[in-house]
Amino acid sequence: MPKDIEENALFIADAHYPHYGDEFLNILKDLESGKLTTPQLFLMGDIFDLLFGYNKYIKTFSEEAIALLQELSKKIEIHYLEGNHDFCLKEIFPNIKIYSREEQPIRFKLNNQTVYLAHGDLHKTGFGYDLYCKVLRNKTTLTLLRPFEKQIIDHRIKKLKTKNICRDFIGYQKRFDAIIKQYPKGSLIIEGHFHQGVVHKNYISLPSLACQREVGMVINGELILIIL
Repeated sequence: MPKDIEENALFIADAHYPHYGDEFLNILKDLESGKLTTPQLFLMGDIFDLLFGYNKYIKTFSEEAIALLQELSKKIEIHYLEGNHDFCLKEIFPNIKIYSREEQPIRFKLNNQTVYLAHGDLHKTGFGYDLYCKVLRNKTTLTLLRPFEKQIIDHRIKKLKTKNICRDFIGYQKRFDAIIKQYPKGSLIIEGHFHQGVVHKNYISLPSLACQREVGMVINGELILIIL
C-alpha cells in the first residue's frame, strides 16, 4: 500500500543551493530550531546546484546544509528524489530515503487519491539525455573521474553560478499534457524541475525555491504553494 502524505508535509524543489540565496539553508535552520515543523519533508530534486556522492571535494561547497540535513534526518521523515544536479546521494544521507531517477516516480496517497512524485526529468526527455543520465549517475563513473575532480568541479561550479535558471516556460501545457499521459487517469502528479509553480489539470509543477521563493505544503489535505 502506498504511504500517506501527511498534513503539513513540506515540499521543496529546485533550491539550487548555494548559488541562489539562503532560503533553503534558512528553512533547514528553522526546522532544526523548531520554529518550523513538519512530519514529512519531500526534497524534489536539484536541491543543491551540484552535489553527488563518492566525492569529498564537492561537499565543501555545501557543508552546513549537508550537516543540517543529516541531523534532521534523525528526527523527521525525509524523502529525497534525486534530480539532474544532485545524485548518488545515498552515501551522503544514510538516514534519508533516497530515490534515484530509475526508482522514480514514487507512489503515495493524499486524501485517498494516488499521487506520483518525480523530479521531473523522467518522461519525454529523449534517448541522448537518458543515456547521459545513466552513464553519469553511477559510482563507477564518479570514481573514474576522481583524479580530475577539482578541475572538473571548479569549471562546472563557475558555469552554474552564472546560469539563468529562472525563465518562463512558454508552451508548458503541451509538455505537461505529454507527461500526464504517462500516468493512470485520476492520479495526481507532482514534479519539480521546470521552475514554474503552476497547476495544470492533475499536474502540479512545483515552484523553484531559487526562483519563485515558494514551497509546497499540505494544508487541509491539499497541496498549497506558499512563501514561508
